[in-house]
Parts: sequence; structure tokens; C-alpha cells
Amino acid sequence: MKKSESDDVPFAARIARQKRFKYFFNNRVSKNSAILKIGCGDRWLAGLLRQGGWLNYIGLDLKMPADIIGDIRNWHRLQLQPESMDIIVAFEILEHVECTSAIRQLLNPSGLLFATTPVPSLDWVCKIMETIGLNQKRTSSHDCLVDLRRIEGFEIVSYRKVMGISQWGVLKRSGCRS
Repeated sequence: MKKSESDDVPFAARIARQKRFKYFFNNRVSKNSAILKIGCGDRWLAGLLRQGGWLNYIGLDLKMPADIIGDIRNWHRLQLQPESMDIIVAFEILEHVECTSAIRQLLNPSGLLFATTPVPSLDWVCKIMETIGLNQKRTSSHDCLVDLRRIEGFEIVSYRKVMGISQWGVLKRSGCRS
């Protein structure tokens, strides 16, 4: 029997992917929104978006199989245009690299950031879950953990803690310049 890509994804991560998609995209995002996914990885989100009818999607990552290979902080060198995105998705990215200024520059004035990260004070629980195989192993350290409710240049549209250890936020670009 052929092994699927999802077979390599830990059980808890597969469930989290489904729940993230439902929380962030169901009834919130127009089908013609310009969407940029930072850290697109195995492109699981691209598949769900395509199935759901969203076609204006770009995946950005440091390696293949991304649509654009590069670092979000160098967006101007990657032929991305300022204020061109309606939605930027940063699932499990902001804890690895401080890139909110670049995200803000790419979002249109009413653009939204969809972000998930570990709750800063409980990242140790995530580390244990990785060790026992319930979560994907981190690809780099979590040196930039931040409370999503306190990111400069953004206002919270919605925020929730999931299982007490993860935070999910929809953030709207605010009027102040960063």
C-alpha cells in the first residue's frame, strides 16, 4: 500500500490542520482573496484551499515545494508587491522568526494575518509533545515567541487558546506604521 504524505504527520498535527482550516477559512475569506502562506511546507493548506475554491494562493518557504523560495523578510527581492495581500497565513512561524514588519508591509490596509503559535509560557509542553511524537518536531528554536495580542501594528479580530498550549489569532493590520 502506498504511503501518503499525511502518514508522516503526527496524529495531533493532522487534527490541528483540519481545525485550523475550519477556524480560519470557513465563512471568513472571500474565494478571490490574495493569500500568502509563509512556511508552506508540504503544501497541505494549498490542497485544502484549492479543494475549497480558493485559487489566488502563493506558498512561500525556504525550500521546495514552495511557489516562491525565500525569506519573507526579503519580500521585495522575491517579486512580491507591497500591500498586495488580503490574507497572510503564518501557522507556527512567528515563534521562529520576527517577521511581523514584513507581513504588515505586504498586507493591504484592511488585510488580515492568520497566525498560530505556542503560548509563550507553555512552549515546554509543546516540546514534550514533540518528544513523544504527538506534534511535529520543530525545525528551529522558538526564539521569537510572542503573545499574538501584543504584536505591534496589528489589532486582534479574534483570539483563542487551543488546549491551553496554542494560541490562534486573526489580526487586522492597524493604521500605525511599523
